[in-house]
Amino acid sequence: MPERARSWLAAFLLALAWLVAGPALAQGSVPDVTQLQVERTDEGLVLTATVRFDLPTVIDDALAKGIPMFFVAEASVFRDRWYWYDKRVAGATRHMRLSYQPLTRRWRLQVSSSPIGNSGLVLGQNFESREEALAAVQRISRWRIAEPGEVDPESAHNVQFRFRLDLSQLPRPFQIGAVGQSEWSIRALRVHRLLAEPAR
Repeated sequence: MPERARSWLAAFLLALAWLVAGPALAQGSVPDVTQLQVERTDEGLVLTATVRFDLPTVIDDALAKGIPMFFVAEASVFRDRWYWYDKRVAGATRHMRLSYQPLTRRWRLQVSSSPIGNSGLVLGQNFESREEALAAVQRISRWRIAEPGEVDPESAHNVQFRFRLDLSQLPRPFQIGAVGQSEWSIRALRVHRLLAEPAR
């Protein structure tokens, strides 16, 4: 292949790679569960996880205007069954509402086991910076996902952990505008294998 044709081909492939990778790079890193640990304790199964993601610009802009964002963490525990599909024996859900108050320039994170706004216990915490608030959303520490009697210590289990941005709780205009838009998609999934306890 002549040198000129080779350089044209290299330039074309470089431009093609930029067109494909450019939007993904602009949106930041792909959401990922970088840590997932499940422990058996006297209180039941507890889960610790870290989810890493960058907020796309469109979500950052909405937060800055005072529009809250809702995140959901879900954990499901499945017991192995050799004769049929694995059986779901336990599960838990954590709802998180992240909001910014432009007047006070403070961030607030609310956490509940049911959708925020419904009746139930809601825990709230304030933060001085976006980075601190986002870190609290991304880090889950010793979350109880199953009661002691729900998980058979003599059986192996799979623990499925999901994390997502919940578009269904956004104001209606945002829900319509977010449909099919990749920048509104924050999802991560990871499965942890929980082995049976050694026989005593």
